[in-house]
Amino acid sequence: MDTTRLLVVGAGAIGRTHIDRILRTPDLALAGIADPSDAGRALAESIGVPWAPDHVSALERFQPQGAIVATPNTQHVPMALDCLARGVAALVEKPLADSVAEAQQLADAQARSGVPVLVGHHRRHNPINRQARDLVASGRLGRLVSANVMASFYKPEAYFDLAWRREPGGGPVLINLIHEIDQLRFIGGEVVQVQALTSNAVRGFAMEDTAAAVLRLANGALATLVLSDTAVAPWCWDFCAGEQDQYPRQDVNTLFFAGTQGSLSLPDLSLWHYSGERHWHHPITREQRTALKADPYTRQLQHFAAVIRGEEAPLCSALDGLRTLQATLAVLSAARTGQSVTCPVSTS
Repeated sequence: MDTTRLLVVGAGAIGRTHIDRILRTPDLALAGIADPSDAGRALAESIGVPWAPDHVSALERFQPQGAIVATPNTQHVPMALDCLARGVAALVEKPLADSVAEAQQLADAQARSGVPVLVGHHRRHNPINRQARDLVASGRLGRLVSANVMASFYKPEAYFDLAWRREPGGGPVLINLIHEIDQLRFIGGEVVQVQALTSNAVRGFAMEDTAAAVLRLANGALATLVLSDTAVAPWCWDFCAGEQDQYPRQDVNTLFFAGTQGSLSLPDLSLWHYSGERHWHHPITREQRTALKADPYTRQLQHFAAVIRGEEAPLCSALDGLRTLQATLAVLSAARTGQSVTCPVSTS
């Protein structure tokens, strides 16, 4: 198999995660790093790869087959458009854009150009979530009626030394809850309606530190999501799924799907159902499922390479990323206005 050459644009935390996985993955090669900072240049020099101060010169000089856009959100769409204009496939980190209109611009440009865009919702590449999706789609849970999602964790004070993390858009809804919403969509289906409340009562910053939302899915199921980045609690996917070593592992579940024939908890993949007649006076059976352990970031990059080669379709397309962004922004809009927000399901 030929080696796929990837450019990483942005050498911050998530950019370095991609760089680490590229360097450790056979059949992938780091074509270069584009980052205007001294730290980005030093990183490139330390690992012996080309460096450029901006993505345009890097695209032209390094001739990558794919580019990973791991920059601040405001730069995602302009940089991805530059990639498409040069025929270079783009893996764009979440959130896809700052607004639905910008995300639609990118989705439209992708459709016109035919150059692939993959959105970096890495949890879709976790085998646990892939198996959960298959179980729901197979009908093992019957008709899905509800989902409960918890995301509670504590961010230290130093996290907020960066000013943008204390301003609107820098709160845990767009930074963290967007992962849960994409996970919910991936497993349970499209979000069509949102009601929500947010609070900044603990830190008092301009953005939220806690949120609660109720989402209606297209299949009629209702989902509740509770989020806080100021709570000392273990109920967080990053803590219990084992995707990243920097988080101490916790033996808890954070997602629960319930249907007319059974229920499923994640990440432990416990399937609950009646062996005989469905009756609340009868014993309920727990069936323990298992999933292959694999690093979702590595699997995402391997998938990106397959997308570039034309062997696979993007697991999270630009349109998919748009829909997740739309539902996430709806949480903030519903909380701000006190009104229910409808999420039209775009098919373009």
